Amino acid sequence: MTDISLFDYELPEGLIAQYPAAERDASRLLVVDRASGGREHKFFYDLPKHLRAGDVLVFNDSCVIRARLVGEKEGTGARIEVFLLRRLEGGGELWETLARPARRLRTGDCVLFGGGQGLAAEVMGRGDDGSVYVRFRCEGDFMDALERLGRVPLPPYIRREDEGEDATRYQCVYANEPGSAAAPTAGLHFTDGLLDGLRGMGVETVFVTLHVGLGTFRPVQTDAIEEHKMHSENYYIGENARRRINLAKAEGRRVICVGTTSVRTLESACIYNEGDGWHIPESACEGDTDIYIYPGGRGIHMADGLITNFHLPKSTLLMLVSAFYDRERVLEIYREAIEKGYRFFSYGDAMLIL
Repeated sequence: MTDISLFDYELPEGLIAQYPAAERDASRLLVVDRASGGREHKFFYDLPKHLRAGDVLVFNDSCVIRARLVGEKEGTGARIEVFLLRRLEGGGELWETLARPARRLRTGDCVLFGGGQGLAAEVMGRGDDGSVYVRFRCEGDFMDALERLGRVPLPPYIRREDEGEDATRYQCVYANEPGSAAAPTAGLHFTDGLLDGLRGMGVETVFVTLHVGLGTFRPVQTDAIEEHKMHSENYYIGENARRRINLAKAEGRRVICVGTTSVRTLESACIYNEGDGWHIPESACEGDTDIYIYPGGRGIHMADGLITNFHLPKSTLLMLVSAFYDRERVLEIYREAIEKGYRFFSYGDAMLIL
């Protein structure tokens, strides 16, 4: 068993980014060469210098919804915050959520949003992990109501309320498929101009979808990392993306994942056989995944490179990065980043590991 303390590190609170960089691609970029161990300190707009024609960048195009709702419990007026995690099957707008304070809610209770004008949630039950199942009742389109009444779901280490700028900056420029409760943050650094420049030099851009739930970011509560259970998330890989990724792998071209969610999407779908090597079969291109990637676990087979932000101590995201490279070297890189004043977490700086 592997002790969770091996993935801990000390981070000065002042390095937790509270706001994004002035320009998306003006964030810093720490470039790591796995073969040599070499490191370079760049800016994100330098990314094209480290890629080449034929590389395939894989992006998660999930769109962050306004997943944070603040309402009142019907009958008492008690303040209730509801945080949407994922839509469930079962007809209507049935959702798995987190509620605060959850102790005030019982099955059958109703929470009203916007003064009871247009949106309400009935409590249907609870999950074993403390989540709350609710069914929304809505006048008109649910997503329109959410856009009107919901708040941008900034993570708790951003110690402020969401502001107007967050509606665009906590969203990737290529986001297209609504459903995430948190941003796939490695993609926040890309601009339309940077993407056009990469395509112009022959880098392929491929889009997959994994709707990010809070389970991706929840701290590990077990002493042994192997005992942790991941929250399930929905993913989708289109036929065009599947074909282009498989072709790149077959031809020995680099597949570079933008963010840990892109890695988890490809690893959830890939299989191995003697004829095709590691590849994504058509039968595995859609589903729910609770895949958990950590050093000593199942490994990473599809990604040849990774663009990622700097992650929380003891997090499954840090474990995934350590599985892609090496735990001790990753923590050494983190210490160097801290010494040089890199900004951490969702609105922070990035690494490119090749």
